[in-house]
Amino acid sequence: MQRRNFIKNAVAGATSVAALSTAISTEAASMTVGKPFKLNFAPHDGTFKNHGGADFTDQIKWMNDQGFKAIEDNGMLGRSVADQEKIGKLLASLGMTMGVFVVDGGENWKTSLTTGKKEFIDNFVETCKTCVETAKRVNAKWMTVVPGFYDRKLPHDIQTANVIEALRRGAEIFEPHGLIMVLEPLSDTPELFLRGSDQSFMICKAVKSPACKILYDIYHMQRNDGDLINTIERCWDEIAYFQIGDNPGRNEPTTGEINYKNIFKFVYDKGFRGVWGMEHGNSKKGKEGELAVIAAYRESESF
Repeated sequence: MQRRNFIKNAVAGATSVAALSTAISTEAASMTVGKPFKLNFAPHDGTFKNHGGADFTDQIKWMNDQGFKAIEDNGMLGRSVADQEKIGKLLASLGMTMGVFVVDGGENWKTSLTTGKKEFIDNFVETCKTCVETAKRVNAKWMTVVPGFYDRKLPHDIQTANVIEALRRGAEIFEPHGLIMVLEPLSDTPELFLRGSDQSFMICKAVKSPACKILYDIYHMQRNDGDLINTIERCWDEIAYFQIGDNPGRNEPTTGEINYKNIFKFVYDKGFRGVWGMEHGNSKKGKEGELAVIAAYRESESF
């Protein structure tokens, strides 16, 4: 009986501690409402839909009220011109920065730029031209590029040369406008050609343009490279943009194994003042989960 009562009391105590922890996190988030974040964190459409509502512009207003100074929107290229202009005007009125959107010509998730085939290069070039007009409407500077899948019929170095040539064509379009395509190495599948930060670094050096840099997604690089701070240091000159997601789970910082407080401090002390894209899900559902995301970011930037 004594053991049973002990276990019962222990469970009750643990439940109380969990509830208290949630309450503290929620209270911490509410106490800093409106205070600008130290770092330029950029939520995306849906991150705070339970508080901001279904409409993205309403979410942006709510994000701004919480202290966020940027957004990103992978699918911006697919939005109507009217919606792009509406978002651009809203961001300008709020003094917020537009983060990345994806240079998506429909070839990102298939074998494409690695082949060197004219049809893929032409599609990429035309998509880059469209991106310039979209960037003007939303005052964007960075656009994500994924070269596509491996071509198993070609040697690796030939594929690398094909990708470099394609990216040089893109750089010719973006550079006169002061725009930057950021190459994103990914961990979603081994079939993707671009997977490592060192590989991305080499390609950027070969393209030789300020319009071609690295998007260092910490979630993907933890899975593919590890040794994050040293890797960031080695690739520093070619990194123009960061994205966030803890691992495992790809949710907000503090939910996985990555020490984001140390990473944020390292990058901040190096002088980076650019955008940190919040490309992850929420570990908890509903409004409680959204407040937990804010609390996690407040904690992680408290260095």
